[in-house]
Amino acid sequence: MVNQTFETVRPVQGIKDSYLAQARSKRLMNLILIVVFVVMLVSGFNTADHRNAGGFWAGLPNILDFPADVVGEAIARGHLLPGYMVKYFPSLLETVNIAAASTLLGAMIGLVLSLMITRGLAPVPWLIAPVRRVLDVLRAVPEIVVALVLIFLLGGGPVPAMIAIALHTVGALGKLFSEVNENASLKPVEGLESVGAGWGQRMWFGVIPQVAPNYLSYALLRFEINIRASAILGFVGAGGIGYDLRNTMSWGQGKFDEAAAIFLLLFLTIVAVDQISSKFRHRLTDGQASAKVML
Repeated sequence: MVNQTFETVRPVQGIKDSYLAQARSKRLMNLILIVVFVVMLVSGFNTADHRNAGGFWAGLPNILDFPADVVGEAIARGHLLPGYMVKYFPSLLETVNIAAASTLLGAMIGLVLSLMITRGLAPVPWLIAPVRRVLDVLRAVPEIVVALVLIFLLGGGPVPAMIAIALHTVGALGKLFSEVNENASLKPVEGLESVGAGWGQRMWFGVIPQVAPNYLSYALLRFEINIRASAILGFVGAGGIGYDLRNTMSWGQGKFDEAAAIFLLLFLTIVAVDQISSKFRHRLTDGQASAKVML
C-alpha cells in the first residue's frame, strides 16, 4: 500500500516540478524582453537627440506651445470657423474620394490575389509563395514612400496618393482575405467541381458567398484607415485636405484658426465614418435579430 501511494505521488510531483520550471522560464523570458525594450527605447531617444542636433531634450518642454497657439487663435476667431469649414469641405471630399477609390481598387485586387494564395483553393499551387512575398512587400513599404516616388514621376495631385494607398491596401487586405478564405468550407467547392465548374465559378459561387460579410467588414475597416492615410499624404503634395493643412500650418501665426478648422473638420469626418462603418461591420459579422411577428 505504501509503495502504491509513493508511485502515485511521484508522477504528480514530476508534473508540479515541470510546471514550476516552465513558469520560471516564462518569467525569465519576460524579464529579458522588458530589458531589451527599455534598452531599445533609451537608445532610440538618444539617437533622436543626436540626429536632431542635440535639440530633442531641450525642445521637449516646449512641445505644447504649438497646440496652445492653435487653440488660442481658434478661440479668438471662433466665429470664423464655420466659414473655414465650408471653405475646405471640397478638399475633404477629395480626401474621402482618394480613400474610397483606393480602398475599392485595392480590395478587388486583394480579393483575387487572396484566392490565389489560399491553400486548397489556389489554381496554381507553385504561385502561392511568390504572390505571398509580393503582398508582404506591398504591406512593408509605407504609403508615404510610394507616394513620394510617384509624385517625383507623375507630379503632385490625388493620383499618386490613390495609387500608393491602393498598393498598400492590396497587401493588407490580400493577407486578411486569405485568412478568411482558409475558414471557408470546401464542400460547396467540391460539389461545383464535380459538375465541371471552372476555378472562377467555384470561387464565385462556392467560396465568396460564405466569406463576403468578412470581406466587407475588413474593407470598411480599411476604408477608415485610408482616410487617415490620404490626409497624411497631403502633407507631401498628394492633394486633399492634408495639402491645405500643411499650407496653413506652414504660414504660421494668422492661419492657425484655419488649421484648427481643418483639424476639426477632419476629426468629425473620421469619427462619423468610424461610427457608420462600425455599425455596418457589426451587422455584417453578427447579423440582426429576427423580427418578432406581431399577431
